[in-house]
Amino acid sequence: MDNFMSLLEGFAVAAQPMYLLFALGGVLVGTAVGVLPGIGPAMTVALLMPLTYSLEPTAAIIVFAGIYYGGMYGGSTTSILLNTPGESSSIVTALEGNKMAKAGRGAAALATAAVGSFIAGTIATVLLSFVAPYVAAFAVQIGPVEYVALMVVAFLTVGALLGSSVLRGLASLALGLFIATMGFDSLTAQQRYTFGSPFLADGIDVVLVAVALFAVGEALYVASRLRHGPIKVIPVTGGWTKWMRKEDWRRSWRPWLRGTFIGFPVGTIPAGGADVATFLSYASERKLAKGARKKQFGKGAIEGVAGPEAANNAAAAGVLVPLLTLGIPTTATAAMLLVAFQRYQIPVGPQLFENDSALVWALIASLYVGNLMLLVLNLPLVGIWVKILQIPRPYLYAGILVFAALGAFSVNFTPIDVIILLILGILGFFMRRFGYPVAPMVVGLILGPIFENQLRRSLAISQGDPVALVSSPIAAVIYVVLIIIFVLSFWMRKRQSALEAETAADLEDDVDDGTGTPRASAAQGGPDADGTSGTASAAPGDPVEPADPGAAAGVSGAESTPGPDIVSGGAHSGASSTKNRKESP
Repeated sequence: MDNFMSLLEGFAVAAQPMYLLFALGGVLVGTAVGVLPGIGPAMTVALLMPLTYSLEPTAAIIVFAGIYYGGMYGGSTTSILLNTPGESSSIVTALEGNKMAKAGRGAAALATAAVGSFIAGTIATVLLSFVAPYVAAFAVQIGPVEYVALMVVAFLTVGALLGSSVLRGLASLALGLFIATMGFDSLTAQQRYTFGSPFLADGIDVVLVAVALFAVGEALYVASRLRHGPIKVIPVTGGWTKWMRKEDWRRSWRPWLRGTFIGFPVGTIPAGGADVATFLSYASERKLAKGARKKQFGKGAIEGVAGPEAANNAAAAGVLVPLLTLGIPTTATAAMLLVAFQRYQIPVGPQLFENDSALVWALIASLYVGNLMLLVLNLPLVGIWVKILQIPRPYLYAGILVFAALGAFSVNFTPIDVIILLILGILGFFMRRFGYPVAPMVVGLILGPIFENQLRRSLAISQGDPVALVSSPIAAVIYVVLIIIFVLSFWMRKRQSALEAETAADLEDDVDDGTGTPRASAAQGGPDADGTSGTASAAPGDPVEPADPGAAAGVSGAESTPGPDIVSGGAHSGASSTKNRKESP
């Protein structure tokens, strides 16, 4: 009952005209970001963060949450109409959605994606409202030793499970931890790793690193693989009120519910994320389909759009559970939201629901409001989002670099920050080029100082006895849970790979599209496990080359042979891209 009253108070705050405008702005920007291939919510939050310093904390967090949810919505538009997922979690949507669009059913695909996203997002936000406080109530009992265990969980899950390689993920994490130690030691006031430079005495601002990696590095990487060519968008005709028939509604409502209850629990698991949830939902719908509906999979089954899109948005709400209650970000966008909280000196974790209950409940209430706004915006205004796809890519990425430089300069108003931005941006480019995920580096930079302080406090209490770090009952339980998470996450990743291979085999066998050419493997366009973006075998905006350009799963201009990856929204690597990383663009 107390949680319900707190939620009502949150609605009272979120319903204020000023906050409604901030929520509207967030979902508008987020949807536009999700539509554009090569840009994702993590990059957008990083770019806008320096520009929101003048906002109060509640307004800024509402804006960023709107961007997060809007990005999940917008990714389905390019998946369906362009066969280029704006987000990795939208790759599965392209499997069936683009086939529906080619058959003249693109309007129905967009409608079931929008309505399913609204239903799943609303139900998942309800679950978030009542699950998160209980998790926080338990977590508030932990001390320094238990907090060290939680940080170990965060480091290992993010470092080892995000990306296609464990060693590369841990290397990225280690680099982030190293940067986190630069500057003055908080205990001894001694300078560490400053190399005699006064500019590094205060360390490197986490916002500067985030903007460099997610914006500059991403823009450089995508531009390096960009080839010129027309962008062919499948048109959407007819009024939006007539997009879905009665039969479409009957076939969609069960996948919406199933996708919701698959996506939310998977999203709450560290390193689960929306990518795994969408593949599991798609596999479930394939197995449950019977008769003629089962034969439609691979040719434009509406269930293959409804279920994964619901799972996508439900997982987005699930990701907020470990973020708000434990301070553990499990995706790149969640890591940027954590940075936003830290910029306003709001400690995210067990104490959040007690110390800043008004802010967190206003945030949760704004998710309900944002979901409704997104439904209203996505259906009648889809034509506007499609026009955004026609923005010339050179102008787009030039604008990103300009905004990144302005944001970096505004952090401390010193030119040296722009130089550091360029250096770290080039580092981010090479990390993507050789398959090193950037999310673990950002997480290490964010959580490194917290881990160091809690570790020192734990050792001080135990008088230097390291056994105390594992002797606490709660800490022991956390480490057991860590083992379970690893086993479960690797099982889900293995299951996802099996589903990709199975789907690819089915699509290759299905050659009755009139071309006589087998479709490209869906595995070539698999999602990146760091929760930021997907991959494919050609850059955004490439000319359509194969006989059946829409056949690949989430691939624009896909080829039947492995090729360079596409990067959409801030990540690199895919289900099969590891072996192709060292190929020339």
